[in-house]
Amino acid sequence: MEIRRVQMTGGSSYIITLPKEWIRASNIKKNDPLGLLTQSDGTLLITSKMKQEQLYKTKEFDTIKIPKQTFLLRQLIGAYIAGYTSIIVKSSSRMPVELRNIIRTFTQTTIGQEIVEETDNSITLKDLLNPLEMPLERTIKRMQIIVKGMNEDVLRALNSNDKKLTDVIISRDTEVDRLHLLIARQYHMILQNVSLAEKMNITIGLSSTYFLISRIIERIGDHIVRIAQNIQYLNTNKQNRKIIEKIEKASNLALDIFNKSIGAFFRKDIRGSNEIIESVVKLEDLCEQINTLALQQKGIIAISIGYITESIRRIGEYAEDISETVINYLVAEEH
Repeated sequence: MEIRRVQMTGGSSYIITLPKEWIRASNIKKNDPLGLLTQSDGTLLITSKMKQEQLYKTKEFDTIKIPKQTFLLRQLIGAYIAGYTSIIVKSSSRMPVELRNIIRTFTQTTIGQEIVEETDNSITLKDLLNPLEMPLERTIKRMQIIVKGMNEDVLRALNSNDKKLTDVIISRDTEVDRLHLLIARQYHMILQNVSLAEKMNITIGLSSTYFLISRIIERIGDHIVRIAQNIQYLNTNKQNRKIIEKIEKASNLALDIFNKSIGAFFRKDIRGSNEIIESVVKLEDLCEQINTLALQQKGIIAISIGYITESIRRIGEYAEDISETVINYLVAEEH
């Protein structure tokens, strides 16, 4: 750390010199304005990135350098998360239909990405969503509602053997994935341009917490999908009724832990978060009871119950992770 002493000029103004290396690296000239942002921990952030125009940047991909179509999709998602507002995919010859379909899959996987120009050998995408229009808090709440609905539909499908409902649950998980990618994008944009955090009325520490929680919710959604995929092998006859009732009880408990963990986050309830962590033990005991009953089953039914139980346990443990993340954030925010 470089130490510089505060000086006084004019009898009332305090000044401090800035490192020459940083000035040159940032290409700052005489009389250029600098932004001063006071952080929640009392530190002062100095930045030259104050203009909205600096948020706009373009990324180009040459399909010749991309060996597999799936690799192109991963790179497009990487560019999206990195905050590129314009993405151009080029080909030396006519772009094959398969690659065009990959690009369209990308627009369906993300929020705000639209094809604005298309030729025989290139496609240009632009981000049409202003990050200020989607507050991170609102996105997290939306993810919570979707996951809650997915879990409730799983229980309905468990009792009705409705395979169509199972398909709906799986499709809704795509929306959870899209929202998580949006938060990941906004978080990385905030890291690159701190003035955006000020415009969104959020600190970098809080945006990091939102990102971590969104990633956990996305994984919870994946486990609900896994449950939905496995309940089709169960039936509601009297022999399995006891197991199904235990699964319902465990699933409702896991969802309750999840909802309470999100609620504690928004209330900034550190004690409540700790109580949630301790309540996961009850869920683990219930899952063990289900596994014991599963030993009496045969073949695919026993295997499916095992997968369902493990996913319910993981949902509770991920909710526990949310509470731990909340405690870490709140402790760091204490003064």
